[in-house]
Amino acid sequence: MRLQTTEFARLREKSRLSIEELAERLDYGVSTLYKWERGETKPRKAALEMLRRIVEETHRPANGFSEGAAFRFIDLFAGIGGFRLGFEAVGGECVFTSEWDEHSRKTYQANFPCSHEVAGDIRKVGVKDIPAFDVLLAGFPCQPFSIAGVSKKNALGRAHGFKDETQGTLFFDIVRILEHHRPAAFLLENVKNLVSHDKGNTFRVITKVLQEELGYKISYRVVDAKGYVPQHRERIFIVGFREDTGFDINKVAFADPLSGPKLESILHPEDGTEEIEDPFICGNIGRVNAKYTLSDKLWQYLKDYADKHKAKGNGFGFGLNGPGDVARTLSARYYKDGSEILIKQKGKNPRRLTPRECARLLGFDRRGREKFIIPVSDTQAYRQFGNAVVVPVVEEIARAMLPFIMKVRGDKRRKTGSAGEEQEPYRLYG
Repeated sequence: MRLQTTEFARLREKSRLSIEELAERLDYGVSTLYKWERGETKPRKAALEMLRRIVEETHRPANGFSEGAAFRFIDLFAGIGGFRLGFEAVGGECVFTSEWDEHSRKTYQANFPCSHEVAGDIRKVGVKDIPAFDVLLAGFPCQPFSIAGVSKKNALGRAHGFKDETQGTLFFDIVRILEHHRPAAFLLENVKNLVSHDKGNTFRVITKVLQEELGYKISYRVVDAKGYVPQHRERIFIVGFREDTGFDINKVAFADPLSGPKLESILHPEDGTEEIEDPFICGNIGRVNAKYTLSDKLWQYLKDYADKHKAKGNGFGFGLNGPGDVARTLSARYYKDGSEILIKQKGKNPRRLTPRECARLLGFDRRGREKFIIPVSDTQAYRQFGNAVVVPVVEEIARAMLPFIMKVRGDKRRKTGSAGEEQEPYRLYG
């Protein structure tokens, strides 16, 4: 049985230092580092942070601009880094990050050892404190514009959209940054319902500000990710360019949603071919941990709830899936009961997806790449993946935008991917 690779071991390997060399740099004993490497004891937080900085320094030249980087971007409302993964894949370099949720920041920093700090509340960041960049990326908070968020706030008698002082006006932080820095381009993402919120007034304000007040040439499109991952997940993407480049996201050839992969491509095989990863899969042949199987009480509750609404003619109920199916949209509430995506199991109750399977379902885990680090509890992981963008969709958009970004920048250094070569087609985990 293979032991899981620890975060310390992965970072140490990236640092290109031996245990002995690193012990001298960190000022800890060699035996202590071996225990951290094997996961026998937990590394000191300060030592882990120093190791991240060493890794960053190892891969960054002295002039501060990574070798071969095509352009610089900033990652606002970054979540766990889905936008960053997509734009790094085509040669971009992240120079500023903002995410106000502490648990998301933990996951982000575990996967992206940054040379820059991850800022919290973007409202407290001055525009002059943000370094120069070429592309602004933002999956700005969608709660004020979502169907669920609006319904909840209406019920509570609370304002929503641009009248919501806590989140609705965060769009205007994007505006002030765009106005000051005038980057070559931006990419914004939100829920599909953004277009129809408040009878279309919210979206009209957004497009008016971007086009008429800031002068960007924009196009937008609702994209279903199930051409790339086995999940029906529709999100609106808004692309803007400082100059009229002719770019139109509606002309991007996205993968056919009717020909996408099935759940078998992301599910744990449970046949001994997958590396053990506690607490997700365990045992001699890598079975999914029993804790993900629904209890009799919860399973009965979900069946009764579905029957009650079916009798009323409603469509509410759980989503029960097999390997050949495509799942519903994974939501941030998945930790509560897992009802939208339940996996059939022979001879026992269905189970939730594991957080590792969620990482694959959103494209954070990808064949041939390092495994995405999940350093938080299952509850937080479900929330984070439920709020995330689908990485291969973002990468497709980034690849389409790249030549236009370079055109506006007037820089012909790069026209392809991060290695200066044609990008490999997206492949799922399995």
